Amino acid sequence: MELSVIIVSYNVCNFLRQALQSLIAATDGIDHEVIVIDNNSRDSSVSMVMEEFPHVRLIVSAENGGFSAACNAGIKVSSGEYILVLNPDTVVEPDAITRALHFMKNHPEAGAAGAHMTDGNGRFLPESKRGFPSPLTSLFRFTGMGRLFPESAFFNAYYVGERPENETCRADILTGAFMLIRRGTLDKTGLFDTDYFMYGEDIDLSWRIRKAGYFNYYLHDVRITHYKGSSSSQDRTASAKHFYDAMNIFAEKHLSRVWRLPVRLAVALVRTLSFNRKWQARAGKSGTSR
Repeated sequence: MELSVIIVSYNVCNFLRQALQSLIAATDGIDHEVIVIDNNSRDSSVSMVMEEFPHVRLIVSAENGGFSAACNAGIKVSSGEYILVLNPDTVVEPDAITRALHFMKNHPEAGAAGAHMTDGNGRFLPESKRGFPSPLTSLFRFTGMGRLFPESAFFNAYYVGERPENETCRADILTGAFMLIRRGTLDKTGLFDTDYFMYGEDIDLSWRIRKAGYFNYYLHDVRITHYKGSSSSQDRTASAKHFYDAMNIFAEKHLSRVWRLPVRLAVALVRTLSFNRKWQARAGKSGTSR
């Protein structure tokens, strides 16, 4: 089999339906399978897939064990030469997967490839291509320096700012919203790290792919729409915790000992500032409602 599409879903029935509908057109003529892992959704996702997409292989989890564990479960039962990890809140253009597969077949040095992503309003999502999140790179990103110098290779290395969105290029980090991976690459790197519940697992795997001697590519002509954070927005407090936890896990795994403590302190500072902004915003709303 040429392709296995892995979708991890949690309480996003309507988005999931839309994603699967777009996949039907995008995989026409491709020997493929679609595997949906439902992370114990409370909505009608499971019944919807069973009734409307009987050709889809559905794995229903008894509990929500996080993205990494669910994705790994799907990969382990898949058989495709290439594995596409796809978010349920995406819509792929009809030629997106064909273009991505063509690129991978003609670039044996490519371990994985990502897509040109836009949000629901058609705006380009800069996380389509990212550099290694070193302490300095991350500092420029979180302090807003990257936004001040968006085309700078130094200040905006986090989003590979020197490379325009309409140009295919190498990028250290790809997003798990659309990540086409060569199975042989995963044989060398291993699967997603289940220490990450949500967020960070794609960064971790992308970097392990680089360390294994492969390159990751951003493909400008492989286009998808990503309605960001549809699952995570349902519990923003928990999502924020997972995000900051992921940053610490990555630092422990991939940064030198010299940088680990400063990164922990920086994460704690950003976390506190973020909490304070949210608290002030809520307090302001409460005050104006009296």
